[in-house]
Amino acid sequence: MTGKTIAVVGGGLMGHGIAFLFAAAGHPVRLFEPTEAVRTALPDRLAGLCDLLGRDRAVVDRIAIFDRLAPAATGSDVVFEAAPEKLALKRALFAELEGVVAPETILASNSSAIPSTEIGRHLAHRGRVVGTHFWNPPHLVPLVEVIQTEWTTDTTIAATMDLLRAAGKAPVHVRRDIPGFIGNRLQHALKREAIALLAAGVADAATIDTVVKTGFGARLAVLGPLEQCDLVGLDLTLDIQETLVPQLDRSAEPTDFLRAKVADGKLGMKTGEGFRTWTREEADAVRERLNRALTARRDG
Repeated sequence: MTGKTIAVVGGGLMGHGIAFLFAAAGHPVRLFEPTEAVRTALPDRLAGLCDLLGRDRAVVDRIAIFDRLAPAATGSDVVFEAAPEKLALKRALFAELEGVVAPETILASNSSAIPSTEIGRHLAHRGRVVGTHFWNPPHLVPLVEVIQTEWTTDTTIAATMDLLRAAGKAPVHVRRDIPGFIGNRLQHALKREAIALLAAGVADAATIDTVVKTGFGARLAVLGPLEQCDLVGLDLTLDIQETLVPQLDRSAEPTDFLRAKVADGKLGMKTGEGFRTWTREEADAVRERLNRALTARRDG
């Protein structure tokens, strides 16, 4: 399915990867980025993805970069929004998009947690609004959650999943538009418990990460949690949960421990300290390790 004109709103962490993905699949792409510094860096960042994935740099020639939304979106068949996680901002962008694209143009949000139902609630043509939650980095992680709002048409879902499949992704249909969808609800349930263990002094951050990476995390890519339950038996799963579930963290909001880290400016690798301390070299090594692992899995 080549030849569709794709618009991408936002050239940051996710947006430039989404733009590259569709350009590599043969589509002309229009990438809107309002910030001059980000726009200036985009050609080099996109060329870097070509080098990482062994693609001809001619792929970048299929991506046109715009500093205004309307000319980037006009005439597009599908628009993927990859703007910051702010509901008001996303609503404003979708309202502006509705004024410049055709009524049948698919409007897709890459929000990580905000329901697309809320993003498109006030639009005139809500049936073409869909969630498309890519995972970082979008050019390497196969999954895209395609989230159906209460108004999304079956035609929109089918067309979106076909487009993603043809670009080499593994789309899944999420039938209820709930905050966090499937993946982030599972991921943040794990993060909540990991942060609680750290805050309680059960182990340091490196130890908790090691338990995940070298324990059950080592099998997650080939054995999902429900498969693992069926593998060991639901009777054993129930016996373990009878003891364990009452002891799990049940915080109804982010912990004071996490809030204090953020308030103190300890934001992770980008500031040199989060749950762990990081030199620039250590942080770069983690990113390189992740890219190597995901690239090997993609190529394999």
